[in-house]
Amino acid sequence: MRACRAACAVAAVVLAALTGCAAQDAQGPRVVVTTNILGDVTRAIAGGEAEVTVLMKPDSDPHSFGVSAQEAALIERADLVVHNGLGLEEGVLRNVRAAADAGLPTLAVAEGVDPLRFAGDESAGQFDPHFWTDPRRMARAVDLIAEQIIAHVDGADPAAVRAAATAYRERVERLDAWVAEQVATVPPAARKLVTNHHVLGYFAQRYGFEVVGAVIPSGTTLASPSASDLQSLKLTVQRTKVNAIFADSSRPDRLAQVLASEAGVRVKVVPLFSESLSSTAGATTYLEMVRTNTKAIVDGLNGR
Repeated sequence: MRACRAACAVAAVVLAALTGCAAQDAQGPRVVVTTNILGDVTRAIAGGEAEVTVLMKPDSDPHSFGVSAQEAALIERADLVVHNGLGLEEGVLRNVRAAADAGLPTLAVAEGVDPLRFAGDESAGQFDPHFWTDPRRMARAVDLIAEQIIAHVDGADPAAVRAAATAYRERVERLDAWVAEQVATVPPAARKLVTNHHVLGYFAQRYGFEVVGAVIPSGTTLASPSASDLQSLKLTVQRTKVNAIFADSSRPDRLAQVLASEAGVRVKVVPLFSESLSSTAGATTYLEMVRTNTKAIVDGLNGR
């Protein structure tokens, strides 16, 4: 009898442990998203039907951020991995590829929204990953993400996900119309952009701007400009007489300030939330970020 009671006690402990593990797995993340911009959008689309874990913290640089061993394990256990793709998340690419090789569903969002190619610099011919600066492409991304959640996340109600996606896509489409209205106040001849690296190509195409130069002649913040690059851009700034240089808020703007000084013209350095959401007001959500950036660009080019 005593042996029987002992055996029952052991069985109870084992059962409790297994139950606890099962409960922990059930509560684990279903969708893992690499960037915080796509994380914000994915949470809106999921509409509470799926757990969403976002790897990139606010105010991060997507080109250089990496994941911990614990975060790598989250990727391995996800029902769906949503990432930007086209080389944006350079420090996480290995983990995402490993997940895909293991048979886990992964979605490279930028690859499905008619991506543009860089032109005129050392990245010429490569695809530009910064699609989110065009809200129309983000509206397409909403549909892509919703389809993948419905297809791969067990327990998510398809009707609820579609309803949440439709509501959010409508907000993005209204945002696009608002941006177009603001841009219309900038004279066409003044719609010229100089940035700290090439990040506004999609914005420029959508709203009729010309990207005339970048401090870092690349699509990534990990590159460095040469003396000839700075000299060339200096001449471009002098020739086009732009009113502002736009620098990412998560990166030091020292180079942009040096260029503005060397160019010998009055040029403001205007910060943008171009590659990451922020923990501070102005870019805590994707919709807010686009509004803040639009106002900064319009005011900068209009000399306000």
